[in-house]
Formats: sequence, C-alpha cells, structure tokens
Amino acid sequence: MRHVIAIALLAKLIAPLAAEQPASQLFNGKDLSGWEHFLVEPGKRLEDVWSVNGGILVCKGEPHGYLCTKGSFTNFRAVVEWRWAPGTKPGNSGVLLRLPKEDRMLPKCYEAQLMSGNAGDIVAFHGLTFSGPPADRIKTVAGHKLGGDLVMAKKIKAAEKEPGEWNRYDIQLKGGELTLSVNGEVVNEAKDLAVMAGRIALQSEGGEIHFRKVEITPLD
Repeated sequence: MRHVIAIALLAKLIAPLAAEQPASQLFNGKDLSGWEHFLVEPGKRLEDVWSVNGGILVCKGEPHGYLCTKGSFTNFRAVVEWRWAPGTKPGNSGVLLRLPKEDRMLPKCYEAQLMSGNAGDIVAFHGLTFSGPPADRIKTVAGHKLGGDLVMAKKIKAAEKEPGEWNRYDIQLKGGELTLSVNGEVVNEAKDLAVMAGRIALQSEGGEIHFRKVEITPLD
C-alpha cells in the first residue's frame, strides 16, 4: 500500500512537468524566418520597414502595417521584450492576438496595446468582445474607420519604463481568458474572449520600435 501511495504522489508531481511545453523563439535574432508581413502602402517591401540589426528586430514605424507569424496559435504564453528607439519620440504599436488570415491594418482580432504610456490596454476590433474589467475602465467606439465596432479596457496601472529602456510583456491567453503583465506586474485581465486559432503580429504604427525577444509557449 505504501508503494502505491508513493507512486501516486510521484505521478502528481511529475504530471505538471510533463504537460509543460518548451518555449519557442518566434524571433531567432538573425533574420525574419517564419514571419509574413502586410503594409498599407502598395509597392512597399518588408525591408522598407523591418530589419534585424545586432540581434534586434527593428521596426521603423512607417508605413503602417504588421509583421505576423506564419503559424497560428490558440492557447499560449507569449513574452515580448521591446523598447522605443533611444533618442527618438516614442509612438504607437501593439501585439495582435488570434489574427485571422486577412490583409488589412486592423483585422478582426485582439490587441495587447504597446502605445507609449498605454502598454497593458486591451482592445477588441470589429465586433469582438470580452468581459471582466469594470465599466470605468471600458471604452467603446462604434464604426471606427479601421477597427469597426471596438471595445477597449484601460490598464489597471502603469508599469512601463522610460522611453528608450527595455520592457517585458507577458501575455497569457488560454481559452477565453487573457492576462497581461508589464515588467512583472499584472496590468490587465479579461475573460470571455472569442476562442479561435490565429496568428501573432507586431504592429508598425508610427515611431521606431525595437524587439529583442518574441517567445511563445503553447498551453494545453
């Protein structure tokens, strides 16, 4: 009986470790293998906006568009480390989540905001919704030119570092639940998101922004 109990306890300890999947580097620090792109200006090339310099993914911010993964993900934990280009005016960007296969500036997806001063906001475009945050942190817009009917949840608190310094985004999306942490602090949570597979994208939306890590860990 003792052996049976011991084996059962050991199985409980090992099971979570066995279920944990290794993290994958979406950005390999060398090139843009595994990525696709969309730009709003016809005739512009990937190289006009995105490049790799010294292990850092550089986005010039113009023209607008996004760099997205070729693969799709539903449940995952993503780590994104970013900074605004030192010595420049910070601008706007975002991490798009569950992005469908469609080419437009703001597809029907969710966004973990990266706009300077607003990192941690959650946005849902084109009729997508979520719940959880209180009414005083929710803003809705009907018929936005690019985002359609959208809803936004302001962050709980500011956790960004000064422009030019590196920040860390921890994004956990599992089922209908989303948690955003900036530099180790939980800054927003939402539930009842639409559950669907989609790509992950980094926006080019004004202002030069740098990324040194884009990592994903699939969740069961």
